[in-house]
Amino acid sequence: MFIQSLARGMSVLEAFNAADRPLTLTQIAARTGLTRSAAQRLVHTFRKLGYLTLAEDGRGFRLDLPILDLAHDYLRLNPLVRRASPVLLELRRNVRERVDLSLFDGQRMIYAARMQSKRETFFATLVGNSVPTSCTSGGWAVMAMLPPAEVDALLANARFDQLTPRTITDPQRIRAEIARAREDGHALALEQIIMGEVALGVAIPDAQGRPVAAIHIAASLAEWDPEEFRRRVAPLAAEAVRSIISG
Repeated sequence: MFIQSLARGMSVLEAFNAADRPLTLTQIAARTGLTRSAAQRLVHTFRKLGYLTLAEDGRGFRLDLPILDLAHDYLRLNPLVRRASPVLLELRRNVRERVDLSLFDGQRMIYAARMQSKRETFFATLVGNSVPTSCTSGGWAVMAMLPPAEVDALLANARFDQLTPRTITDPQRIRAEIARAREDGHALALEQIIMGEVALGVAIPDAQGRPVAAIHIAASLAEWDPEEFRRRVAPLAAEAVRSIISG
């Protein structure tokens, strides 16, 4: 049942994951493991379909607008995102800080909704941006709801990138944060992804009790003491999760 040619085509689109500039044919071939000739035919097909376009300087290719149509349709049809959206808007009004919804995808948490605050970096505003599960408040909260064997498997395969000087990369320290999240019902992360940021995460389970997503609330350490932030936003985040589940 598996269509190998379709898989090869999808690998061309996936080649743009984490790319910081348009990709040449040679780079696409290298990232996909395809021959240059095969990459050229697939790139030509996606250009005809509108999914790829030539970069402005003519030196490579980038994704084009129909990709956003697919992203919009995914978000529009995802029942969790639809239920969560009005709840997140209300939560944002109450906390007056950044509120995100991230979806659990193994080694990463993928942002599906982002309600901005008064200061953000460019990538922090983008839906579809992802962060490692192992070093985020939402990731710790999600892992706190998983069986120990699954947590062990996730940590055994994690990359532990040092995203800031304070990013925790020691598996034992990460396990301690997971244990605390299991006890508290939420996780608090300090400067794990962005310096000067405090973030609180609460996991969202599905009908079977497995974690599928998380709410993150993030703010500046210049404006909040971490424990004061926890006391203020943890009850609101927990109530938001209950509203999403019951909705």
